[in-house]
Amino acid sequence: MRTRSAVRNRAEYTAALLALKTLEWAPLAVANLLARTYSRLLDIALPRLRRVAYGNLSIALPELSAARHREIVDGVFISIARVLVAVAKFPAIRRDAVKQWIRCEGLEHVEAALRRGRGVLFATAHLGNWELSAYAHALLAAPMDIVVRPLDNPLLDALVERRRGLSGNRIIGKQEYARAILKALTANRAVGILVDQNSTADAGVFVDFFGVKACAGIGFAKLAARSGAAVIPGFALWEKAEKRYVLRFRPPVEITGDAARDTQAVQSEIERAIREHPDQWLWIHRRWKTRPEGEPGIY
Repeated sequence: MRTRSAVRNRAEYTAALLALKTLEWAPLAVANLLARTYSRLLDIALPRLRRVAYGNLSIALPELSAARHREIVDGVFISIARVLVAVAKFPAIRRDAVKQWIRCEGLEHVEAALRRGRGVLFATAHLGNWELSAYAHALLAAPMDIVVRPLDNPLLDALVERRRGLSGNRIIGKQEYARAILKALTANRAVGILVDQNSTADAGVFVDFFGVKACAGIGFAKLAARSGAAVIPGFALWEKAEKRYVLRFRPPVEITGDAARDTQAVQSEIERAIREHPDQWLWIHRRWKTRPEGEPGIY
C-alpha cells in the first residue's frame, strides 16, 4: 500500500470537517439541500462510482429497465446525502429528540435474545442509514459495540470515530475484532457488524447473492457459532411517508455451525432487505470483485 502524505490527509480532513460543520450548523431543511449538493459533487468527481453501480445492477437485477436502474442509482446518492446529514447532526440527536429521526420495530427479538445471556450479533449492511441505526440504538435501547474498518486517513478516522461514540457506543477496530467481539458477547452485549462487503477468497466463501456468486467473509458465522450469540438482521430504512427512518430487527437467523451454510443464510437476509429497498443500498461498492477460480473479473 502506498504511503499517504500528511498534506493529503490534512487536505481531506479539512474539506470533510468543513462539509460536516456546514451540515451540523445549518437548519435541517438547508442541511438536506447542502448534502444533496455534496453527494452530487461526489457523483460528478468520481464517475466510476456510478459505472460500478450500473454494472452491479446489470448482473443483480437484469430484469429491471435502464430507466429503473437510473432511478436506483440516483436514489443511492440521495441516500448517501441523508446519511451525511444524520452524522452531522449527531451532537443534537439526544434521547429526547431521537424519535424524530428514527423509530424501532422488532425490538422484542433483541430483548428475547439478551435474556438468553449470550449476546447479540447484529448482521447489517450499507443499507439505509447504518450510521444512525447504531447511534440511535444506544439511545432507544442500550449502547452497543460496533465493528468498523479504520479509514485510510487517520485524521478522518478519528473524526468519524468521535461522532460514532457520542451516544455511548464502543468502537471495535477490525484488526482486533475477534477477541473484542467475543469479550462483548460474553458480557451479554450487542455487537453490530456490516456483512455486505466483498471478501478475499482466503477469508470467505462463495454464496449465492442475487443469483451471482459473491465472496462473503466467513468470520461472522464462525463467531456466531463459537459464542452462541443470537444473529439478528437489522436495518434502518428511510420511510418517505413518515419522513424518518424505521430501524427494523428481524427474527434471529438459525446458526447451524456449518460456516458456509450459515454465511449463505445471513447473506440471503441481506439480499432480501436490499430487494425491498434497492435505492438505499451502496451499489457503488464492487461487491462481486472476488471471483471463483477461473472466472474472469466483473469489473
